[in-house]
Amino acid sequence: MRTLLRVDITVPDVGDLAERVEAWLAGRVAQGWEETPSDDGAAVRFRVHLEDGPPARDFAAAVAEDWPELPVALETIEEEDWGAAWKEFFTPIAVGGIYEILPPWLADTDTEGRAPILIEPKMAFGTGHHPTTALCLEAFAACAATGRIAAGKRFLDLGTGSGILGIGLTKLGLAGFGLDIDPQAVWCAAENLRLNAVGDAMALAVGGVGAVSPKAAFDVVAANILAAPLIAMAPRLAGHVAPGGVLILSGILVEQAPAVAAAYRATGLPEPDTRINGEWASLAWQ
Repeated sequence: MRTLLRVDITVPDVGDLAERVEAWLAGRVAQGWEETPSDDGAAVRFRVHLEDGPPARDFAAAVAEDWPELPVALETIEEEDWGAAWKEFFTPIAVGGIYEILPPWLADTDTEGRAPILIEPKMAFGTGHHPTTALCLEAFAACAATGRIAAGKRFLDLGTGSGILGIGLTKLGLAGFGLDIDPQAVWCAAENLRLNAVGDAMALAVGGVGAVSPKAAFDVVAANILAAPLIAMAPRLAGHVAPGGVLILSGILVEQAPAVAAAYRATGLPEPDTRINGEWASLAWQ
């Protein structure tokens, strides 16, 4: 039985501190995390689970180095206890009116006509509970309602994480590719593809936008990453959207959305449709 390291980071609810810590985690943690407000609402606890070993200890050291003012608690636990904690934490969630995100142990749940997406929540970031993921799935649903996302089209899911966005598109009859710079995330996404029996419709590879052929174009391009890399790759990413295609970006704090939108307008795209969920925003061109 594996031993896991639990890292608890307590963040006072002061200004945008919690949002900055969340963005920091998003760039460093392939696994999901729990985000729980304190009873009095004065702080937020971020809880990360990692297999105990040098990488996990390095992560804990990085937290202490980059956020010296924040209380950090470490605890080792057995894997079966960790799995029980996830079962308590991960409840089904309906998204966009067309999807239902479920853990494998609830695979037989009646989704009342919504397309089920099975995600092993302890494996990689992206369970549908986080606003950045939900915003993308909601944008997929909106585009599907207008026919801009439809069966037979091709997609690119950049920063695939758990694979949830690509799986959501395959559930609508599309096929395509998922890329992530984290090999562990790609391994996790492959497991989720098997859970959903969509491995024939979605290929996976380790890499970023530079791994895509410069001439490749897709009917749907989705990237749930962070604002800074989205801005940096704007010309390349916009160039992979086929004429008449759809581009959906997420992982963007609300205050960052204007800068991201401006970077893509500079490539010739019009003003995007913006969706907001709490402090997070998504941008969509269709």
